[in-house]
Amino acid sequence: MERPDLEVADIFRVHGPAWRQAQRGHLSLGQLKVMSAIEQCRSAALGGHALRCDACEHVDIAYNSCRNRHCPKCQAGAARRWLEARRSELLPVE
Repeated sequence: MERPDLEVADIFRVHGPAWRQAQRGHLSLGQLKVMSAIEQCRSAALGGHALRCDACEHVDIAYNSCRNRHCPKCQAGAARRWLEARRSELLPVE
């Protein structure tokens, strides 16, 4: 799957520190943890592993995900599956 040009994590990495400073005292610990998890998701900060093709010896690095329920990267698949399940429950009307 191709990476989009801009992700929530990119926005958080660039603007998050200044925004957190401006909102200091108004954000809960939970909100700060979610922002941190999204910023670190699928980056070297969470570690990773090497994937090697046995045929051509090509190596790719796959970074670990945060698995936070609020992370758009981690939960996109689950959200898609949930929507498909709900779509099957719709009545056949226009």
